Amino acid sequence: MSTPAPFPADTARTAGASDLRFDAHNFEAHCYATTGCKVLYNDHYHVRDADDATRPPAGADHRKRWSGASYIGVKNFPAPAVVTWRSKDGEAHRAEVDIGGIFAEQKILFQVPPGDIPENAYIADPDIFLEVDDRTINVFMKAHIPLKAPRVPGNRFTNFAEDFVLAFTRTY
Repeated sequence: MSTPAPFPADTARTAGASDLRFDAHNFEAHCYATTGCKVLYNDHYHVRDADDATRPPAGADHRKRWSGASYIGVKNFPAPAVVTWRSKDGEAHRAEVDIGGIFAEQKILFQVPPGDIPENAYIADPDIFLEVDDRTINVFMKAHIPLKAPRVPGNRFTNFAEDFVLAFTRTY
């Protein structure tokens, strides 16, 4: 896999809101309804359950409990994440999730109209979350996007958006 061409980090995340880019990211992995789940990314285990360890199913609104990704400052892009686990039915799975391929354009994904983002706003490294849920792997991006106006009028602490944007899903 070829590495995307770098771009000047000091301007890439302050460009026009329709073309916000990133050259590094943060990463976190979560497993639900699995046995023996392991997620290896950038030569680091983010989940490393014992082969007989069982994870419970995801609860309602489980992503609301995800804060920022804990593995920070990953330069774009290391080798694919290697995920191994057994689904609820006991079937063994192995997947290589190509984070670099998913985000090949290095564009920050967000759900805010570009006109709501101030020109020259600085966007920090986005968070990438890999979720294993029984037989499905999902990859989300979450970025802290400054807004021109608060989401709740008069509340200056709501002048940003942090939405999970689904970038990849596959059921095995």
